[in-house]
Amino acid sequence: MAARARLSRRIGAAAIAAAAGGGILLYGPTFSANDRGEAGAHISAIRQRIADPNVVVPSRATQASALIGANSANPLDVLVIGGGATGTGVALDAVTRGLRVGLVEREDFASGTSSRSTKLIHGGVRYLEKAVFNLDYGQLKLVFHALEERKQVIENAPHLCHALPCMTPCFDWFEVVYYWAGLKMYDLVAGRHLLHLSRYYSAQESSELFPTLARNGKDRNLKGTVVYFDGQMNDSRLNVGVACTAAIAGAAVLNHAEVVAFLRDEDGKRIIGARIRDNLSGKEFDTYAKVIVNAAGPFCDSVRKMVDKEARSMICPSSGVHVVLPDYYSPEGMALIVPKTKDGRVVFMLPWLGRTVAGTTDSNTDITLLPEPHEDEIQFILDAISDYLNVKVRRTDVLSAWSGIRPLAMDPSAKNTESISRDHVVYEDYPGLVTITGGKWTTYRSMAEDAVNAAIKSGKLSPTSKCITQDLRILGGDGWDPSSFTVLAQQYVRMKKTFSGKVVPGVMDTAVAKHLSRAYGTMAERVAAIAQNEHLGKRLAHGYPYLEAEVAYCARHEYCESAVDFIARRSRLAFLDTDAAGRALPRIIEILAAEHNWDKSRKNQELEKGKGFLETFKSSKNAQFHDGKHK
Repeated sequence: MAARARLSRRIGAAAIAAAAGGGILLYGPTFSANDRGEAGAHISAIRQRIADPNVVVPSRATQASALIGANSANPLDVLVIGGGATGTGVALDAVTRGLRVGLVEREDFASGTSSRSTKLIHGGVRYLEKAVFNLDYGQLKLVFHALEERKQVIENAPHLCHALPCMTPCFDWFEVVYYWAGLKMYDLVAGRHLLHLSRYYSAQESSELFPTLARNGKDRNLKGTVVYFDGQMNDSRLNVGVACTAAIAGAAVLNHAEVVAFLRDEDGKRIIGARIRDNLSGKEFDTYAKVIVNAAGPFCDSVRKMVDKEARSMICPSSGVHVVLPDYYSPEGMALIVPKTKDGRVVFMLPWLGRTVAGTTDSNTDITLLPEPHEDEIQFILDAISDYLNVKVRRTDVLSAWSGIRPLAMDPSAKNTESISRDHVVYEDYPGLVTITGGKWTTYRSMAEDAVNAAIKSGKLSPTSKCITQDLRILGGDGWDPSSFTVLAQQYVRMKKTFSGKVVPGVMDTAVAKHLSRAYGTMAERVAAIAQNEHLGKRLAHGYPYLEAEVAYCARHEYCESAVDFIARRSRLAFLDTDAAGRALPRIIEILAAEHNWDKSRKNQELEKGKGFLETFKSSKNAQFHDGKHK
């Protein structure tokens, strides 16, 4: 047990010096404190605010004013660039340690990699396989660490995350033994962080659990399956939740705000702030900070090169393509994961928000703001899953398809690309600018902890408490349980306006109540109250539980500033069904216009931007067909 405890500690407990440019890879805690006295009172007050179901997130104007007020005489402790999972995680970690924190994001929270993930919170089964066969201790530590963080993410946001059984098909008895033994080892490594035990199911049992799984075909017969558990999440809503939690704790978070230049001290040797452009108003202002944390994901190199054009790249971009199919492709509550297809890649099918997500592993790509999936990648996924299903897999069934860029990290001081890592890297190659990149969604919290430790060391900051995010519930998670939706179903109605303008009541049906509870946690009653009291209880799209009230709530309480913010990140309509999202756009814009006082020109602009955004999601409507076949 002692040996396993040592293994499960965070990677790199010591500081590791890098050879080039005086850079330092900084890991591990640099500060230790207890929760007594003022620090304890500060932490207790933060926890109470986050748990308060009536808490109000500061307005965007208030957040902008706080950033503008951070001048050279009274700077922020930390300014974070990037509003993805890692960036918002850094902001939350730093502010809960008692530091003065700001964050800016060029687009929207989770607008890049963090909304385009596989939706899995996983420990890394493949890393465990490499650790065993290559006797790689580093890979084993990665798995221990990820499994620990997996459990924490699920516990800290129980409304947005849950355990998901994953079925691995076996077509000969060697595979049965091999996968059963490997996944039992996965259970063993998880230890007290185990979600549920893995187990073997016969071919007949597997067919009952996963009716569309093929038992015969292509000279092979299903011998059975091994089912293990990982976690699943609503990624962008978790990201937005972390951002709003940081705001409630006192951080000044501002989306649609871009760093256009850095400010240096009189000697020009240290970064002391940034010139920021508010992309909604067009206004620019300076914000000063003792340390800047670059958490811009795939774009972190472009941020670094604003300081030094000759900076060596840290990012090796990798693309993951996903397609969304109707729910009948997979049963609710059971995933299918094939560890090795005919070309060696992993293919999976996951039930997600009432639909099925299918995808592959990584491939090389260029860094773009709106990556689009290539048709051959979409077709590869469809062909690959068809080998394991007893239903016809059709291109016309693709409701949405998207590509996400994963920023695999390289040590910029390394001499070759063999240093590409599945772990994260924290690097300060210019005084005052700490970069955090790499890693994965599962470990975002500990990545943020390492980045804040590095920032504290770089800026000689004085936090008032230790890191507390390991057991800090995200907004909406404290007090939530799976039965919370029953309160909504029993106590609220959905008041809807008809086309004639008449207001009629509608039932808060189970599907809507469960959706609101899962998406907003303990804040769901506030959304339900808007649906009831402001006559915004109509569904936005047929067949989906999203309500008009959610648009108003997100505009008021979740920094939803555009139609794309809503269809892509606050709700998941763009990812679930591109066509449904397009049909909902006009009504979404109408509600946002009322909330943000948009004129006709802005509404037209939002409609065009929304349509353009949806065209990058290659649903069957956005693909070209000829005689029923794709060109």
